[in-house]
Amino acid sequence: MTTTADLLVELLCEELPAKALAELATSLRDGLSDRLQKAGVAHDGDAAQALWTPRRIAALIPGVALQAPEQQIERRGPALAAGTGPDGAPSKALVGFAQSCGVTVDALEKLETDKGAWFVYRTRKPGALTADVLPAIVRESLESLPQGKPMRWADNDFAFLRPVHGLVVLLGEMVVPAEAYGVKSGRRTRGHRFHHPEELSIARPADYLSALEAAWVLVDPAVRRERVRARVAEAATAAGGSARMPADLVEEVSNLTEWPCPIACTIPADFMRLPEAVIVTTIETHQRFFPVLDASGHLMPVFIGVANIESRDPAEIRKGYERVVRPRLSDAAFFFDQDLKQPLAEHVEGLKAVTYQQKLGTLYDKTTRVIALARRIAPAVGVDPAQAEAAARLSRADLLSRVVGEFPELQGQMGRAYALAQGQPEAIAIALDEVYAPRQSGAPIAASPLGRALAIAERLDTLAGIFAVGLKPTGNKDPFALRRAALGLARTLIESGIRLDLPQVLEAAIIGVPAQSLKDYLGKIANQAFDSGLLGKLADQLTAPAVDELYEFILERTRAYYLDAGITSDVFEAVAARRPHDLVDFDQRLKAVLAFKALPACAGLAAANKRIRNILRKAGESGIDIAALPPVDAARLHHDAEHSLNSALQAAESAVLPRFGAGDYVEGLSRLAELHAPVDAFFEGVMVMAEDEAVRNTRLALLDRLSALFLRVADVSLLAS
Repeated sequence: MTTTADLLVELLCEELPAKALAELATSLRDGLSDRLQKAGVAHDGDAAQALWTPRRIAALIPGVALQAPEQQIERRGPALAAGTGPDGAPSKALVGFAQSCGVTVDALEKLETDKGAWFVYRTRKPGALTADVLPAIVRESLESLPQGKPMRWADNDFAFLRPVHGLVVLLGEMVVPAEAYGVKSGRRTRGHRFHHPEELSIARPADYLSALEAAWVLVDPAVRRERVRARVAEAATAAGGSARMPADLVEEVSNLTEWPCPIACTIPADFMRLPEAVIVTTIETHQRFFPVLDASGHLMPVFIGVANIESRDPAEIRKGYERVVRPRLSDAAFFFDQDLKQPLAEHVEGLKAVTYQQKLGTLYDKTTRVIALARRIAPAVGVDPAQAEAAARLSRADLLSRVVGEFPELQGQMGRAYALAQGQPEAIAIALDEVYAPRQSGAPIAASPLGRALAIAERLDTLAGIFAVGLKPTGNKDPFALRRAALGLARTLIESGIRLDLPQVLEAAIIGVPAQSLKDYLGKIANQAFDSGLLGKLADQLTAPAVDELYEFILERTRAYYLDAGITSDVFEAVAARRPHDLVDFDQRLKAVLAFKALPACAGLAAANKRIRNILRKAGESGIDIAALPPVDAARLHHDAEHSLNSALQAAESAVLPRFGAGDYVEGLSRLAELHAPVDAFFEGVMVMAEDEAVRNTRLALLDRLSALFLRVADVSLLAS
């Protein structure tokens, strides 16, 4: 006898937003699976599929039990003492309990535990039929879908993202009666809007994918996505090139079609003089087509459009695609030609009329602050401060160009194109683009030294300014992308090996914030008001809390960066506890601690350091000033273990301090691992908190020296489990 069946739920709609499809279908699958589980209905949740096309979302869940398991019901009644009278007759409470259970007193059982004895009623209840609970499960799952901005149609009281036309709910071969969004369930759906406009009947869930494919619909998004990739690649190869296929564009195009059919189209030759970024943006972002590149990676006058129909006359579709691209490129060409007539430098003055942020002034004000920061950090990056100033001055000029006004996503790239066309040095032109690098998570950092200088200065000013006006990120809200800015800053410093004293440059960025905003910010952090005169004289001395706040924010983003790279949290915390000012140095310490953690001696030394830190902390709490302890006096060492540790420590200091000073933390920590034996012997043979004050203080000073030696790199006590 069959005890399980596959479950299919499909909601048929008007064309849904492409970017919402995956979330909708996944939510439907997960909602059904979760509710089945809560109802006690077994199913193969791991094999459940979320399926979708522009006109439908569906979930296919195999192995759904036709009935929930039998339930064991147990109700506890009165205690034995309260359930019977002196004569042994049932009490009113016991009789009432039995009646509430629908049985006589004789049907009750006794439950004895170490806490007492009670009357209980036990029975078995058959599990619910899945077909009986499914209507509510389907309705609740559909009504709880994430809808964004739903719409109403006809005179209905309900709303959904798009009008709903059909609902399929099949449990095996059986139609489960359900209703949602004004439609009742059945087994009939629709195929491709043009190739198969007639209804089709789904006999059972296992037939769903093949039945729709026969009706010109690829309902499996992975199959559709692969068809887009393969067919677009074929069309590009036939045109003599290779298609540029960003993953997000492939995903979106596959979500715009039910039966994707690529068609190669031509870009008019006179538009090929435009910067490639303009053409690519027009084709990809505005039209969802695929550019074609030649063997050297340069743009060809070809793009691939993807139709949702196997046309008998592809030439007509090609003409249509070329027709919609041409006006966009014509506008871009006009704007580009007009922009070239005005040097970038002439746009800089216009930045005074564009507000960056109300309390932080105009884009011109921001540019001025970035110039100052770029000049300051230029030597550390290896560029000429004058060149850094020249590049920073032009870094926002393209924002006032006509092309960027029409294509905002091209800021920086157009600055580079205009600078090259107008005879600016190539290094400056490249930097105008790289100031925005990395543009997104995982993207490369700026490749040129000048680009790195601008990218660092830009992010320093953004972080300091936005924090100063009280708009730092909260929860999921980060309108100024400060988390991305902090990570971009950290990555640029670490990956390019740029050594900067981060607190120092953060302080410089903070002091550059407009006076009133700076005054308000520092006053808020210090929880007191500063008059302008005091602030002017002592601003550099009052910034410490603000610097700490920004440093911690950057460090927190760096934590995520290293966790993604496989650095464990304890290793990161061990180094972060020492608050290295230089993120390149921070990176070197992390790698050294990671190597140290792999050594056999690590666990013992980490535990010993933890013990040492606790001993020193408790000694301090008892009134002993650890910092004021005299140096270790060998004459006061009485135990062999003390002498051994002192000698080993002196040798280690001589060996590792030069290495630490040179940044060779790996070799230094490896050498410290040799202290494992004398440290263990010390704790086995010596009582630190001796009654003799001089002896006790000598031992504490010895441990403090040992702890300080490890702390030159990291707080290895945090590696102890």
